[in-house]
Amino acid sequence: MASFNRVMLMGNLTRDIELRYLPSGMAVSEFGLAVNDKRKNSEGQWVDDVNFFDITLFGRTAEVASEYLSKGSPIFIEGRLKYDSWEKDGQKRSKVKVIGERMQMIGGRSDGGGNPGGSSVRESTPPPQRYVNTNDNAPPPARDAQPTGGGPGYDEPEIPF
Repeated sequence: MASFNRVMLMGNLTRDIELRYLPSGMAVSEFGLAVNDKRKNSEGQWVDDVNFFDITLFGRTAEVASEYLSKGSPIFIEGRLKYDSWEKDGQKRSKVKVIGERMQMIGGRSDGGGNPGGSSVRESTPPPQRYVNTNDNAPPPARDAQPTGGGPGYDEPEIPF
């Protein structure tokens, strides 16, 4: 049976980030994320619906988050859900949390969200390789499909691209 476990969330930190290190030296940070959603109630009025999530980051991503983010900082997280269960005082407890695999700070430094325009940190994903033509006779690499146009307004001079 096929399965798929991905989650993408954008919200604000509910508390400062706690950074710690495992015995192996791996950095781990944990924090809360509040995600707001607006909806209409039965009277037709808009109300805020807030959801809270526990997020865990590992490695360099955890260190960067702890260095640049604080309570209230806007952030985008992409990752997966993980179910944890444990026993405390004879009671079985459980929680679903988010293991963040990709983090992007939203806003500028004045917003408490890292570099202007945002910055992205990925754990264990190498940067894309750039094509360097060392042989003048070699053809360039194949490119992804590009739009061909033909629709109304495609060649308008006011389009900013």
